[in-house]
Amino acid sequence: MPINRKPLFPCITIILGDPRLPDKSKIDDRFSTEDLEAIDRAKEALGELRDYQFTYLDNHSALLPQLIADPPDFVLNFCDTGYKNRARQELHVPAFLEMLGIPYSGARPACLGLCYDKSLVRSVAKTHGVPVPAETFVHGNDLNGAILKNFPALIKPNRGDGSVGITENSLVYDEPQAHAYINKLAMEFPNCDLLIQEFLPGDEYSVGLLGNPSSGFKILPILKVDYSRLAAHRLPPILAYASKVDSASPYWTDIQYAKAAMDEGLRQRLVGYCRLLFERLGCRDYARFDFRADVQGEVKLLEVNPNPAWCWDGKLNLMAGFAGYRYGELLEWILQAAQARYAKKQGIFSEEPP
Repeated sequence: MPINRKPLFPCITIILGDPRLPDKSKIDDRFSTEDLEAIDRAKEALGELRDYQFTYLDNHSALLPQLIADPPDFVLNFCDTGYKNRARQELHVPAFLEMLGIPYSGARPACLGLCYDKSLVRSVAKTHGVPVPAETFVHGNDLNGAILKNFPALIKPNRGDGSVGITENSLVYDEPQAHAYINKLAMEFPNCDLLIQEFLPGDEYSVGLLGNPSSGFKILPILKVDYSRLAAHRLPPILAYASKVDSASPYWTDIQYAKAAMDEGLRQRLVGYCRLLFERLGCRDYARFDFRADVQGEVKLLEVNPNPAWCWDGKLNLMAGFAGYRYGELLEWILQAAQARYAKKQGIFSEEPP
């Protein structure tokens, strides 16, 4: 992946979620100790990058006036909570930056909006020959019209990040269980569109790409999710909401992640799907793609995340660790990918690092 030896933009402003404001995607609607630790670890890792100077913005109430009054040279957009910690407004931060002409890392608003709708991503993937699970889309205002055919099935919100709405009861084995969980989601998330999806019981993988189509990609080692320890708790093997937010849950403590051992043909096929979707969906600089095998062993797309978690214990950094990279090096690769994209746009010569 081509990068500049010297940063095009050495002065970096990092936009984060706002710990002062409530966040309905978190337990008790607020940033946890683990969330604050993740921010501290990121700052520590970024402090290792001697070619850059960093400023942090996390006060969303003052964010737009600050950007207008003192436009940054370049923004590292790590605001994965959404503007004012509203998940549906994740695209608002890059939209502000676009309107103000401020260069930034990561996906554009259109990409974030598209990928927030899981059903649309599935449709794009299927059109391009990427295997996807069988699925029924249910409008939030017509949940009684849900057509239930094949079980087991996984029921989840069509829109949302961080596995919100996915619990141990999301995996249903018959019609009464399905209707019970649909009604539960209807109460928790009024008018929320739902997906009733073929449950994929096989191996689950994540693929991380750093870079861009025009300058090439760095493909991180593929990650495999190990659910085996959940059996002792009689919990279904899924990445439930608790796996992201509840440090006391077995979904947090007992799910393990390892470098995937797979044949080269499968690896190349998954990477090919990811390259295709990265470009077609408009991802930029980095993205993560999740897959899982069905009962016959065919690996199908679960999700595309164009703004994946940048935290030290997130999948992207775990994959970087499999390749021998430190956390700070992963964050630097993201910066370099974004800046190489702007350098290419401006016709500035870039080359491989020594």
